[in-house]
Amino acid sequence: MTKVIKGMCSAVRNLTFSTMRSFGSAQAAPLQQAALEERCILVDASDKPLGEATKRDCHTVNSDGRVPLHRAFSVFLFNNKGELLLQKRSGNKITFPNHYTNTCCSHPLAEIPEETEEQEAIGIRRAARRRLAYELGIPLPEILPSDFFYLTRIHYHAVSGPWGEHEIDYVLFIQKDNVTLNPNPDEVSELSWVSQFEINEFVKKLNSPLSPWFKLILEHKLPLWWSNLHTLEKIQDHGTIQRFV
Repeated sequence: MTKVIKGMCSAVRNLTFSTMRSFGSAQAAPLQQAALEERCILVDASDKPLGEATKRDCHTVNSDGRVPLHRAFSVFLFNNKGELLLQKRSGNKITFPNHYTNTCCSHPLAEIPEETEEQEAIGIRRAARRRLAYELGIPLPEILPSDFFYLTRIHYHAVSGPWGEHEIDYVLFIQKDNVTLNPNPDEVSELSWVSQFEINEFVKKLNSPLSPWFKLILEHKLPLWWSNLHTLEKIQDHGTIQRFV
């Protein structure tokens, strides 16, 4: 049994799945507001760049109920036992706060030229490395851009109130042991290592929803990907954008 401490209080509950850690709640969200001025890369349905727009504009629902399509990535970090690191998004997050999701999800930024380079998704890999450091506190020297395995892309659209997501999402796998985790409480409220055997039971017992992109991936793709964790080359697909719209 695993003891779980919520925030800084003494409340504990026992779980049968892998270790979960909580990091307390952050203050009000000035950092989240400031991040809305970052500039995302607008793309068409084939992932061709169309320009740029602020993160605010890229996540604001239009009058037609849609959100501008932009480029993003989702990182799935596994340890050498094959367990996947999941996070619960902070309550401060603008889109889908307090949702459980995969290890790290964010965007390459148009204002960082190194993150706009497309060959072998190197810009995406650099953005993912930057974001793992910012969200989870993983020191930059512990993960290199070459450590990421670019598996495929998915296209999805999800709306919650005035905010939403509409992304061509690069799926990046990485397997590392002994990474240093020092999460940013403005971004992350809980972390959990979960095995493939335990994932369905883990999800059933959550008291929080799943992010829409992680829910789609979990239902349609993750079992196959996870089962081929050590032979990802045979299921890698850079030519097809998996559509969930």
